[in-house]
Amino acid sequence: MTAVAGISRIAQIAVVTKDLDRATGFYRDTLGLQFLFAAPGLSFFDCGGVRLMLGGVEDKKFDHPGSILYFMVEDIRQMYELLVSRGVEFRGEPHLITRLPDREVWLADFDDTEGNTMALMSEPRI
Repeated sequence: MTAVAGISRIAQIAVVTKDLDRATGFYRDTLGLQFLFAAPGLSFFDCGGVRLMLGGVEDKKFDHPGSILYFMVEDIRQMYELLVSRGVEFRGEPHLITRLPDREVWLADFDDTEGNTMALMSEPRI
């Protein structure tokens, strides 16, 4: 039997927007993601090799906030403070989720300008 190659990584994530210019500014200027390019009705960013696509939807069944994106950061407190200074409204302070044998897992949740839930995530070593 021949082995079949499986799914090994995420190539792109789509985030639904109602106002593309506003959303593009938020992801580029507020969050500081690397802007890649624009196409009619779409904006693309690089997130460490995973492409993030912003755009509207043609089919109304997809017209709702999407999956939670967890942005990995080295220092969650520092990034939290930077984003607060840029106007991001978090649901709460960065908080400890769990302690693992070699690291901790921390999260801080916020919404983007389109109502999509996002989160900062950090896994500092103990």
